Amino acid sequence: MSNYWSTAGIPHKGWEYETVIDLKEEGEDYETCMMCGKEEIRYVHIVSHDEVAETYRVGCVCAEKMTSDYVNPKERQRKLENRAKRKENWKYKEWKQSQKGNQYFKFEGHLLLIYTDKRSGKFRCKIDETFGSKSYNYVSEAKAGIFEKIEELKEQGNW
Repeated sequence: MSNYWSTAGIPHKGWEYETVIDLKEEGEDYETCMMCGKEEIRYVHIVSHDEVAETYRVGCVCAEKMTSDYVNPKERQRKLENRAKRKENWKYKEWKQSQKGNQYFKFEGHLLLIYTDKRSGKFRCKIDETFGSKSYNYVSEAKAGIFEKIEELKEQGNW
């Protein structure tokens, strides 16, 4: 692998921070940092530079050095790490079964419900009085869908 820190013509500073992604969310495991070429990274920080045609996919330490920002890349990665832990723990929540055979769970003052759509036979979700628009083939997919919706609502400040 290349080590662009030692390569002439590759700027070391002045990079703009674009975003960070969790490769596990993308169905991948790890990739190699484009800047240092050594580190196996799960959380990929994407940075760009006016003098470089492509965006670089780098680890947290390289992102900090390249953007001269030693706070935000680490903070953004920490948020993704915490989200990944919440998502993993979500799988182990114990849902109850209603008399109608639906699965339900009370979470942070909200009632979450997974029910079978009589027309399609697929699983649908409901949070409090709001019905979801998506259908799922499996209960596990519906539970993951509810998790994603809760995360979205929290991010918007609507939870």
